[in-house]
Amino acid sequence: MQNLVTVFGGSGFVGSQAVRYLAKAGWRVRVAVRNPSLAHTMRLLGDVGQVDVVQANVRDLPSVERALAGATAALNLVGVLYETGRQGFQAVQVKGAENVAVAAKAQGVERVVHVSAIGADPQSPSKYARTKAEGEAAVRAVHPDAAIARPSVVFGVGDRFFNKFAAMAQFAPALPLIGGGHTRFQPVFVGDVGRALAKIVVDPASAGQTFELAGPATYSFRELMEAMMAETQQRRLLVPVPWPAARVLGGLFDLGAFLVPPPVTADQVEALRTDNVAGGGHPGLADLCVTPTTLEAVLPTYLYRYRKGGQYADQEQRALAGL
Repeated sequence: MQNLVTVFGGSGFVGSQAVRYLAKAGWRVRVAVRNPSLAHTMRLLGDVGQVDVVQANVRDLPSVERALAGATAALNLVGVLYETGRQGFQAVQVKGAENVAVAAKAQGVERVVHVSAIGADPQSPSKYARTKAEGEAAVRAVHPDAAIARPSVVFGVGDRFFNKFAAMAQFAPALPLIGGGHTRFQPVFVGDVGRALAKIVVDPASAGQTFELAGPATYSFRELMEAMMAETQQRRLLVPVPWPAARVLGGLFDLGAFLVPPPVTADQVEALRTDNVAGGGHPGLADLCVTPTTLEAVLPTYLYRYRKGGQYADQEQRALAGL
C-alpha cells in the first residue's frame, strides 16, 4: 500500500464506491470532505489504516493543499446539482476544480482525475452544464495530462434520481414529464462508475483522456418513470409539461431550495432540453474492462421500499389471492 490517492467528495454517493474499489486495488485512500465527522464510516471500506478522512473544502485552496500533501493521485468528485449559498456552480465546479488542479500541480501529484458529466457544454443554456465544461477546461489548463470522467445519470441505492421520483409518487397524484418526457438518458450503475474511476486513477495510460461512463441502454424520461412505477407498484398519471410551463415550475421550486432539495430547478429544465447520452467519440466502460450493469437488474434491489408493504408486498398479494 505505497500509493496514496486523495479523493475529494469521497463520502458521497459515487465517491464511496470509488474509495471502495481504490482500496481493493491496494491504494491508500485519503477521503477529503467538508465535514469529516459525517464521514467516519469511510474507514470501514478498506483494511485497518488504509482509508483516512481529512477536512477540505475545494473552495478553500489551503485546505486542498493540505489534503494533497504526499499524495500520488487526486480524484475530484465534488459538484452540486443546484445552488445554495456559497455552494454555487461557479464556486464549486469551476473554481473548486481549478483549486484541486493548481494544488496538485504545486504538490507534484502525478495523476489527476476530474469527474465532470455527460452533457458538459460551454454553450449550454444550463448553468450546470456550462460550469461542468468550464471546470474541465480549468483543470486541463493547469494539468494537461488530467483525465476527465463524464458519467451519465447514476443510479443505485441512495441515488437522487429514482429515489426522488419514487418518493414524490408516494403522495403526488401525478408526475410531471418535462418537455413531454422525450429527453433520452443512458443511466449507469453507481458500482460500475466507482470501478471505472478506480481503474482510471490506477492506470497511467488514462492520462489526458476523456471517458464517457454510460450504461448499456438508452431510455426516454417517460420510460424511466414507467420503469420506476412498475417496481414500486404505484400508478400515477404522467403529465406532459411544456417547456415554458416547466421553466416557471422550476423557478418556483428554486425559491425553496434553501429549505429542501427541489424536485426540479429552472436550470435543470434547461439541461433537460439536451439528451444525456454518450456521444461515442470517447472511450467508455468497455474500454476500461467494466461490463455495464443493466437498469433492470438493480432497480428491484432498492425501489421495493416504496411499495405498499415494502419488501413483503409480493407475499401480501399472494396471501390476498389465497395462494
